[in-house]
Amino acid sequence: MLPSLHRMFSARPAVLNGSLCRGLCTLESVFMQKRPYSPSTERKKFYESVSISQGEGGFEINLDRRKLKTPQGKIFTVPSEPLAIAVATEWDSQCDTIKFFTMHLTTLCNTALDNPTHRKKEHLISASLKFLDTDTVCYRVEEPPRLVEFQTNEWDPVLQWAENRYDVAIGSSTSIMGPVIPDQTKEVFHRHLASYNSWSLIGIEFMVTQLKSLILAMGLVDRFLTVQKAVLLSRLEEEFQIQHWGNVEWAHDYDLQELQSRTAAGTLFVHLCSSSSIIKHKLLQD
Repeated sequence: MLPSLHRMFSARPAVLNGSLCRGLCTLESVFMQKRPYSPSTERKKFYESVSISQGEGGFEINLDRRKLKTPQGKIFTVPSEPLAIAVATEWDSQCDTIKFFTMHLTTLCNTALDNPTHRKKEHLISASLKFLDTDTVCYRVEEPPRLVEFQTNEWDPVLQWAENRYDVAIGSSTSIMGPVIPDQTKEVFHRHLASYNSWSLIGIEFMVTQLKSLILAMGLVDRFLTVQKAVLLSRLEEEFQIQHWGNVEWAHDYDLQELQSRTAAGTLFVHLCSSSSIIKHKLLQD
């Protein structure tokens, strides 16, 4: 039987124990609007049990007695046991039909293993870093006054955290061109991103793309923000409109849950790719 993800993170900070696990639980019920790499959308389920085994290159997923493979036919091998458990949970949760669009962690792993666009580490860093020039939290409006106040109250603390955390100047602007980000700030973020391995960078880029913000993504990675808070901040203007005009459940709620699911998966992926490779299992005594 697969270990419970909730038990895996029971000793972690609240952002992992609460936000990420709740977000992961929604993976089965929402669509992934922007998939990194996936072979198809659905397929009839062909297995009954899911298990994990340790191979030469890492941890493998077994569907009955078959080894899971990537779209390019490689053995699906991940670098850490916690990540293998999370991926196996996605496969174990599928019903009669395998819905690949709900399996965010699996598709992120496929992207890392097959690397279909042949990107190197520097490409991954640049892909995330380019969002700094158009970062969501840096673009401000001049009116209406209530929205200006809303942005100031919600975004300024995150911006101040980032400037203090990385000892950089970022700033904000009401200009359509956005703020002018100093080259030194970009260099600092470049060095910081370079400290992550390629797998983690794939997850970070996925998070940045969902939130349209490098600052919010790093706030999640650094556990300064919860998934729910980061998503709220990325949708601040939309949330303001909902407060003013009301919520359309079939549209707004769906979009919100979908974005939370993708963001939670990306954040979880980054943390699991950075964790120790083996979980210490307790020996059951009679």
